[in-house]
Amino acid sequence: MKFETLAIRTQTQRGKQREHSTPIFATSSYVFDDADEMRQIFSDEIPGNVYSRYTNPSVKEFETKVALLEGAEAARATTTGMAAIFTTFACLLAQGDHVLMSQAVFGSTIKVMENYFQKWGITFTLVNSQDPAEWEKAILPNTKIAYFETPSNPGLQIFDLDAYGKMFAKNGIISIVDNCFATPYLQQPLKFGIDIVIHSATKYMDGQGRVMGGVIVGKNNHIALIEQFMRNAGPSLSPFNAWVLSKSLETLAVRMDRHCENALQLAQWLSQHQKIKSVSYPFLEIHPAYEIAKKQMKAGGGIVTFEVDGDLEKGKKVLNNIKMMSMSANLGDTRSIITHPASTTHSKLSPDQRSLAGITNSMIRVSTGLEHIDDIIADLNKALSTI
Repeated sequence: MKFETLAIRTQTQRGKQREHSTPIFATSSYVFDDADEMRQIFSDEIPGNVYSRYTNPSVKEFETKVALLEGAEAARATTTGMAAIFTTFACLLAQGDHVLMSQAVFGSTIKVMENYFQKWGITFTLVNSQDPAEWEKAILPNTKIAYFETPSNPGLQIFDLDAYGKMFAKNGIISIVDNCFATPYLQQPLKFGIDIVIHSATKYMDGQGRVMGGVIVGKNNHIALIEQFMRNAGPSLSPFNAWVLSKSLETLAVRMDRHCENALQLAQWLSQHQKIKSVSYPFLEIHPAYEIAKKQMKAGGGIVTFEVDGDLEKGKKVLNNIKMMSMSANLGDTRSIITHPASTTHSKLSPDQRSLAGITNSMIRVSTGLEHIDDIIADLNKALSTI
């Protein structure tokens, strides 16, 4: 079945009530027919539910669906996207290991490495390049994991998944990609040889700013290790959030089509505006990695970043004169959202770290929503007219 059909028709087995839409399995625990069955399920001799920190039908439906959409063998869902990142690192890394990480990743990801994993004897190197050869030079004998986002947040840097997948496989390094901006509808990194994919399901997977969640997908051997960690540490997704996210995936394709259509038109309009210094969008021909983006993505995504021709105060003035778009740190919503990364999502990074990640004081990020494109452009045009 095609992507859209899998997203809609992958459901928990229908129960005795013959429900058409999957119900929420709002239960913390489960019962067993006899002591022997209870023992067998606890010891994983036969499949079954034990406790919702371990397994839950609502969560399992969401995990199964995401695995199918990403072309993965298995998936595990977590409370948030950051929980998915932390869980993956904590499960796969040990004292003495080394991590290669792109400088252009979400600020909290860098802070997790700086503030926690580093004090546990795990070292990391930030690489400020999209060139696979530069990453290969940074590999150490103890490098265990390589982690990057494509497109990156917020600068929309593009990494060649095919080149990176081959290079890390050759060096025996576990490659991990944050696929949040693209979603499995636009990009499937595992098909290019990447080992593990992570999502903040809070963003486009939900798509309406309602619930939080994360998901980790990959091969059975990696996900089995992650599942054991999750059983002990407990960063499990709630049944309600899983139910919302699974239903949201049914409309992911149609939503992403509109997000991408609006974002491309917005980027094209901004690229012609006299008060804009620069615009970044993967499917704009002026993007430095346009050809790579076209090779590995179905469309350019819903995020557009731009710099106003001026200083920080001019950027703030644009935000303060927005009327329709929401000023929020979130993204991937039906409603367009405008953000100033340097003072919000990446404010915990040092000025040097922001500079290396391509985040300037005048950069503005727009998560292009599903409103009519004329209204989005009109709102931004009025705000730009004030500077």
